[in-house]
Amino acid sequence: GQIKADGGSQEKFDDGMREIRKLGIQVWPSPDVMEFMGAKDALCKVANLNIGLEDTLAYYTVQDFAAGFKKTMAFQPRVIKQNRGSAGEGIWIIKLKSGNYCKTFGERSCSDDEVLDLMEANDNHSEEHTVGEFIEFCVNGRTGKSGTWTSKGTGKYLEGGKEAGGQLVDQRF
Repeated sequence: GQIKADGGSQEKFDDGMREIRKLGIQVWPSPDVMEFMGAKDALCKVANLNIGLEDTLAYYTVQDFAAGFKKTMAFQPRVIKQNRGSAGEGIWIIKLKSGNYCKTFGERSCSDDEVLDLMEANDNHSEEHTVGEFIEFCVNGRTGKSGTWTSKGTGKYLEGGKEAGGQLVDQRF
């Protein structure tokens, strides 16, 4: 993520944090905990518990993403996170431009032509796209169907499937 992008080494950083922990100095969270618990789908695993939110979902397939995102987006503003990296690229804060949210989760789904206001976390730039364009960008990247993007990223967040880390997490903003 950010360490490598700045010319550093995540491995050296993690080893340094482990050495500091051995000295009895608290490092929170430790690199080992980050590796073990760091999956961005962790919130999805508690979604149906008392501490979770039922509209927190992980997507590994195009079909699940298209159907699930249209339902969650119609309910509340969202944060959509890709699984790869931690520098904010591919993490989107998304609102319906119309503000036309339903009262209960699952009451309705967005149509492909509803307009979204999007902000990407890596640089806080804003974009406006339809639901259909956003889904296309997340799945296939820049194509004729995804519209024109100013993001530094290339989309394709599900590329390679679950085995290759292809995943999107969808949670309330």
